[in-house]
Amino acid sequence: MISCPNPAQDVIKALDLEPHVEGGYFRRTYQADRREMLETTGGPRYLMTSIYYLLTEDSPVGQFHFNQSDILHYFHLGDAIEYSLIHADGSLQTPVMGSEVLSGQQLQLHVPGGIWKASRLLSGSNGFGLISEAVSPGFDFADMEIGDRRKLSTRFPQHRVLIEMLTREDD
Repeated sequence: MISCPNPAQDVIKALDLEPHVEGGYFRRTYQADRREMLETTGGPRYLMTSIYYLLTEDSPVGQFHFNQSDILHYFHLGDAIEYSLIHADGSLQTPVMGSEVLSGQQLQLHVPGGIWKASRLLSGSNGFGLISEAVSPGFDFADMEIGDRRKLSTRFPQHRVLIEMLTREDD
């Protein structure tokens, strides 16, 4: 636990994070630029990339989005983060990343490419949750789709309430 007046802002500053389009804050920390690029259907990609990703009380949701690549998440510190994973068949998983492993929280989480994913900060005493993500093939914004509330609700009506909670209003 970090004890300071605004620990989330202190972490953002210490790690030089910036706002992420899906919500929260991030900074790329690694890309495999000393290796040959991988050829994918979307074009050449790094073998792997990695980021810090932070959710805060002021930005507590990483809204639903779809990635082509596999992602490994690693919990570092702060409050727990709940993930909502909607598979193509409509099934839902809600793993929680956090340090309370004896209570079922996970330190690592694998999310295969091709799954709709959202995250939300669970309330706790820190006001933030910090993870890292390793993405392979490496992350490229061209391989990510932000969830459209209307389209997702039509495709997965059984999860409409969750989708409304974890997406932005349609423009």
